[in-house]
Amino acid sequence: QVQLKESGGGLVQAGGSLRLSCAASGSTNRINVIGWYRQVSGKQRELVATISNGGSTNYADSVTGRFTISRDNTKNTVYLQMNSLKPEDTAVYYCNADLRYSATAVSRYWGQGTQVTVSS
Repeated sequence: QVQLKESGGGLVQAGGSLRLSCAASGSTNRINVIGWYRQVSGKQRELVATISNGGSTNYADSVTGRFTISRDNTKNTVYLQMNSLKPEDTAVYYCNADLRYSATAVSRYWGQGTQVTVSS
């Protein structure tokens, strides 16, 4: 298992920036992919950005060019730098980790979420 703890959310004006952090502990050596999802009340959780052990990244079309995901392996921490924020970015942001247990089996773990609110 791993434990994931997000931080860095808050209230900002449109055009501003925030940096989210996700600190992982436990069986971090089994993490295959780690990243961020977000959820608006009444809607399903959606992918924002992910990064693999090899460093490859994947972004949602809506955030490409504005958000950057990165890792600090020494600290077992993943970051999401969010620039040029828009009101439609308002959501609860969740850290997610996919752990590899075999060639065909993975388990997903989630943090508690952190609120990001962007005012117009």
